[in-house]
Amino acid sequence: MGHWNRIKIAKCQILIANFFVLLLGLSVATMAVVTHFGDHFTVIGRASLERNPYETLSYWVFYVGISLAGLLSLGAALSTIATVREAHGLMAAGFLCFALSFCILVQVAFWRFHNPTQVEDAVLDTYDLVYDQAMKNPSSSWWQELAIIQDTFLCCGKKSPFGLLASMGAIMCQGQEAMREDCLQSIRNFVWTHCSIASTLTCTSLAFTVYAMTLCAFLWFAIHSYCGLDRKGRYSLTPRSWLPILLSISEDLLGSRISWGWLSQHRVHTFICVASSSFLGESLPDSCYYFFYHCCGGPTEPRLPEPA
Repeated sequence: MGHWNRIKIAKCQILIANFFVLLLGLSVATMAVVTHFGDHFTVIGRASLERNPYETLSYWVFYVGISLAGLLSLGAALSTIATVREAHGLMAAGFLCFALSFCILVQVAFWRFHNPTQVEDAVLDTYDLVYDQAMKNPSSSWWQELAIIQDTFLCCGKKSPFGLLASMGAIMCQGQEAMREDCLQSIRNFVWTHCSIASTLTCTSLAFTVYAMTLCAFLWFAIHSYCGLDRKGRYSLTPRSWLPILLSISEDLLGSRISWGWLSQHRVHTFICVASSSFLGESLPDSCYYFFYHCCGGPTEPRLPEPA
């Protein structure tokens, strides 16, 4: 497989990878918003406790998730534009965004590996504190907060290690509410599902980030070395390259020799005349003959060739 084919394949791959990275960035942002503003987590985070175990963790998860989603989206956008325009500066910026995203994802994966139940423990501890306060003061606002939490999670009370409800819990869970699941088990199942989705997004984002970083590095070196890319843009010819061409064409059309200094001084007019002649497929126009002979020091009136 040639070098050009490898570059074309890499450009197609990075465009496809960036599409999925954008979807992952949107998913991560959605997960962060749901974790912070969702009904289930809001009732836990807004519990009026002096020390809410979940509140600090909720803000940390939200800001990290939004930052990660922004970096992923920005990296995908920059590398896509760089691939289309073949701009190595934008490609380097996209690589930097992916590198920062990689660092954040590694930290999140490391945290999840060493603290797999931290979120679950924080939510359960918050519920335990609210439950204990409500059992101690049934007539206070704690009872109302406990009822809101239980209605949100569709659960009722918590069972003792022996499988029995406390006396106040038994009073609360009557009628249809008695058929509900234990709150500890219900909260644990909900948080486990939520964290499983977050872990899946983290692993998938980590894989796509590494893949996108590799493609960005390869294309950056390819663009920077101008090897095998279909260059598009503005080109400028140096005098060393175009002066001999104009000199040869002008001498052929005029039938006389022209100095290098004169051609360099009047290169714009010479180019216009030669281009017009080449475009029309005929000899030089009268105005061009007049221009050449007048500037070369010839007679005022051009000596036009006799018609055939």
